[in-house]
Amino acid sequence: MPLPFLTADHTFEQTDDVALPHDDHSRWRRPYRPGPLRVGVAALWLLFASYVLFAAVLIALTGSASSAGIIFAIALAVIACALRLLRMGIWVSAHGVRQVGPLVTRTVPWGQVAGVRTVQQPVRWLGLPRTVQGQALLLARRDRTADDSAPLLTTHTMDFLGRLSAFDRATDALEAWAAESGRG
Repeated sequence: MPLPFLTADHTFEQTDDVALPHDDHSRWRRPYRPGPLRVGVAALWLLFASYVLFAAVLIALTGSASSAGIIFAIALAVIACALRLLRMGIWVSAHGVRQVGPLVTRTVPWGQVAGVRTVQQPVRWLGLPRTVQGQALLLARRDRTADDSAPLLTTHTMDFLGRLSAFDRATDALEAWAAESGRG
């Protein structure tokens, strides 16, 4: 069973240029590996959910089914948040580029993409209000001004904090997808 959140930058690790049979450009894929910080936080959330599920079973055995149901619902919410955390990031396909956030998913078709470029600018550290100097990958859309777009990727997110080479590979992959679609 393939794990879609682990779709890695396998094209950079290949030694030959043979197209793989599963290399389908119409499927949504992440052009980089999730960072260890993202995977670690999701694992801690899932560990916490297992304790909450165990508590729900203990509460159900003591006879309070309504309380056990509430605790079970809390555990399901924690599991859903952990899985959404693993899905967050940038996904590409032949249809466009998709930015998956905690609550909102935005998709930009390649026809609306004017260009993709990497710039040096202040970026948010782990999504918090604090900014540090870093690099950001910007997507310029045809229907908006350049200052209107938020960065797709930065060097200080959960996926790339302390992994500058992974950020460079991810930006190269996204620029290649934009160039391949003839829009970037």
